[in-house]
Amino acid sequence: MVKYVFVTGGVLSGIGKGVVTASIGKLFQFRGFTVDAMKIDPYLNVDPGTLNPIEHGEVFVCEEVWRFQPVPGQVFNIAEVDQDFGTYERFLDVDMHPQNNITSGQIYLTVVLKERFGEYLGKTVQVIPHVTNEIKKRIVEASFRRSPDVFVVEVGGTVGDIETMPYLEAIRQLRLELEKDQTVLVHVTLIPYLGTVGQHKTKPTQHSVKALQSMGLQPDIIIGRSDKLLTEDVKEKISLFCNVPKKAVISDPDLETIYDLPLVFEEQGLGELLCKLLNLKDNVNCERVDEWRKLVERFKNPRDSIDIAMVGKYCQITDSYISINEALKHAGAYFNVKVRLNFIESEEFEVNPGKLSILDRYDGMLLTPGFGVRGVEGMIMSAQYALRRRIPFLGICFGAQLMFIAFAREYLGLKDANSSEVKPDTAHPVVDLMEEQKKAKIIGGTMKLSARKIKVVEDTKLYRAYGSSEIIERFRHRYHIVPSYAKIAEEKGLVISAYDVEDGSICGIELKDAWIIGVQFHPEFKSRPNKPSPIYLAFIRNILENKKKSNNKT
Repeated sequence: MVKYVFVTGGVLSGIGKGVVTASIGKLFQFRGFTVDAMKIDPYLNVDPGTLNPIEHGEVFVCEEVWRFQPVPGQVFNIAEVDQDFGTYERFLDVDMHPQNNITSGQIYLTVVLKERFGEYLGKTVQVIPHVTNEIKKRIVEASFRRSPDVFVVEVGGTVGDIETMPYLEAIRQLRLELEKDQTVLVHVTLIPYLGTVGQHKTKPTQHSVKALQSMGLQPDIIIGRSDKLLTEDVKEKISLFCNVPKKAVISDPDLETIYDLPLVFEEQGLGELLCKLLNLKDNVNCERVDEWRKLVERFKNPRDSIDIAMVGKYCQITDSYISINEALKHAGAYFNVKVRLNFIESEEFEVNPGKLSILDRYDGMLLTPGFGVRGVEGMIMSAQYALRRRIPFLGICFGAQLMFIAFAREYLGLKDANSSEVKPDTAHPVVDLMEEQKKAKIIGGTMKLSARKIKVVEDTKLYRAYGSSEIIERFRHRYHIVPSYAKIAEEKGLVISAYDVEDGSICGIELKDAWIIGVQFHPEFKSRPNKPSPIYLAFIRNILENKKKSNNKT
């Protein structure tokens, strides 16, 4: 019998429900239980693939593609999911499935198409029961796909949002339909600390819980998000006014590393409490807890630090690159160094090219993924600067394409070299739309997505990073490096280091005489705190070696 933990949020969004959800899953893993997770997103997009990263954050890509079939004959490929799935994968070391990301777009599309196909003949189609039934069906079907011991369901948004109401109603119904010890409701709220009066303020949490109660839901556990640990009197107040036992009020303070949160929860007895509420045996494995504690210590006690320039076009919100940020931190922790990330908007270089010299301050540069025209010239200028100065450099997906454009301009003399995405009438489209993409009529879910086999060329930096001639990594792109131009570039010192096994497209490029690499795939999606991505490890290793040489010279 699958046990369900529902995680809702209150007061405001962006307080870390995803990390709480993943940490709760980790508590169950400490006890030897199998865990799977789900994220509910109330927006009307079918998946987040067409959302702006500045508004929504990163789009995460799963290992598999899910063929979403709302009615027979209507199929949509989904591999792009909410960024919280990256958090789940990194904490739980489990490959998440796109079926586990519910959006309102998927639910309403299914209900409307079923109505058109005659499934509700003679009935008035309504939110209750038709939409809520579809939500319940999706939750249960997703939980049965792996049939874990515990299925943790995070509801996006906040209590009180119009968009979340059908989901909260569906959860209310599920809690009635399932056994009493089969579900737990965890509510995550902001408990602000006002320095002017030196107090935590509980009133926002009280209002949030009342809004939840008005929908027929009483939380079993309240997790208070704050910059400091909650005091005992604050916990007592929340317990009294929110109708939960004091031991069920858990503190979620600011931490040096997010990976410390399961340990903070464990110390407060959250794992024990969850097991009691779900009638599960609390056999905590101390070795697993200690192993995770040792991992966390590597993030908290670095011996050295390095600075990396993150040049991109979505730097207003660092969550746009959250998997890359974490992959760099994983690799840094492996070498016991703190990786300081410095986000630089590429448009700054377009306005003032003289600012490029600030890149000399950093130990390495990462050219980030992206789409569209805005800020592209600044990214290309950054890549050209790295090529000239031999700055340790890693380009990811779009960043690899722009690195190739920079190489073509710098070494092939093709001053007009560009991507047809950026400049359709360029005389030298060294990056162009893939052939199969030219046939695509629908934008959503039609990119080259999910995991693919890659052939790595031996005796290359990429091969030395992975130690294998065949790897599997995840993709998300429409454009590619044009092979005919790449062949010309090989004569000028560029190395083609990897190919897609299935379609033969170029997946990796690098310089012969410098650690400057671009990869078309997204290795950050598979990085774990206990198993860092090989290419990110190689990037950090090279930076450290380069820094050591520089220090020896001085």
